[in-house]
Amino acid sequence: MRASSLRARVLDSLASDEVIAELHARGSDKSAVELSIARGLGRAMIVGPLSLEAAQELRNAARDSGAFAVLAKTAGRADPSRAEVLLMGATHQLAAAASAIGAEAGARMEAALQNVAAAPTRVLRCRGHELAVGRRTLIMGIVNVTPDSFSGDGLGADVEAAIAQGRQMVEDGADMLDVGGESTRPGSERVEEAEELSRVLPVIRGLAAEVNVPISIDTYKSTVAAAALEKGAHIVNDISGLHADEQMANVAAEAEAAVIIMHIQGTPRHMQKDPKYADVIGEISDYLEEGIAAAAEAGLSRDRMVLDPGIGFGKKLEHNLEILRRLREFRNLGCPLLVGTSRKSMIGAILDLPAEERLEGTAATVALAVAGGADIVRVHDVKEMSRVAKVADAIVRVSHELQESEHTWADRPKKE
Repeated sequence: MRASSLRARVLDSLASDEVIAELHARGSDKSAVELSIARGLGRAMIVGPLSLEAAQELRNAARDSGAFAVLAKTAGRADPSRAEVLLMGATHQLAAAASAIGAEAGARMEAALQNVAAAPTRVLRCRGHELAVGRRTLIMGIVNVTPDSFSGDGLGADVEAAIAQGRQMVEDGADMLDVGGESTRPGSERVEEAEELSRVLPVIRGLAAEVNVPISIDTYKSTVAAAALEKGAHIVNDISGLHADEQMANVAAEAEAAVIIMHIQGTPRHMQKDPKYADVIGEISDYLEEGIAAAAEAGLSRDRMVLDPGIGFGKKLEHNLEILRRLREFRNLGCPLLVGTSRKSMIGAILDLPAEERLEGTAATVALAVAGGADIVRVHDVKEMSRVAKVADAIVRVSHELQESEHTWADRPKKE
């Protein structure tokens, strides 16, 4: 099931956390804070592509609501008969424009506005486990049981070493483990199912008996996922974002597992051969939305979905950097975000260092991902990145308990 090409995306703008912090420090009550955010918090969003007539209607509706709106060519400028609309205004003005325009564009605008304003904490459910998402950054430890991992940490057929590594990661602070039996580094070849199963199943079975955190199976093959779930896995981490195997979503839904829906352009073997985007954030969002639709059609609820923009999977350095700069915009899709930058080539390209010397670079990307809204980070160096995330969380994850007042903001008398 493919998502509509029409999208409405709230662009990264002034975070409401700072507004809440200032009002909270001055003793404002809950209704005052909510009203201030709705009427005073400026947001920008882009909607399209639309027909020129529909774009003009949206521009007029935005202007009538008091917002600012301009027509722009669609990304890539491939179709002169269509346009996008860039809108700027207070949240209530954009909501009024969405209500006035109605139809699919209005519905998508309303959904995007609701998603970016959603409560920062939620629950991720996966086969009996419930993980609090948003209170702090969750750490996913990488257990590679491959002979050819790009990062040099592949444990091959050493089952006991893999189980010991996973156990140590949990002791070091991992909230979940991701077990993979096929390298998906650039240029890698596909591994046959039988070989992949022989690598991952003994490790998953062993870990399930020894650790009390959720275990993820890193695969894009539904047969491998089904077997891993039977042996004790709780999450399916699909690098194809539920695009490669049409049975994957059904397998996860039947097992009541969670799914990680990742973006990739191409396949691991060819993905780094000159990847191109006209609108990198928009195109990744469209792809992830298709994965969300497939998951929902199979019966998976949003509290069993995680999104991953796929750093390094069919992206040049500039694409990866833009994703990290604009990570918060993926909140438009209404699911927790996972980011995996650990030891990746983007860090090597910046620092001119091999994979085993990219710890500090990884730390920088993890801290910035947390600041940008990442809920989960997937890492090799669990102890070190747990510490990085803990410091970043202390800076950016500020909880404000809004107090109810005897009198609401709306009840207060107006000055004569």
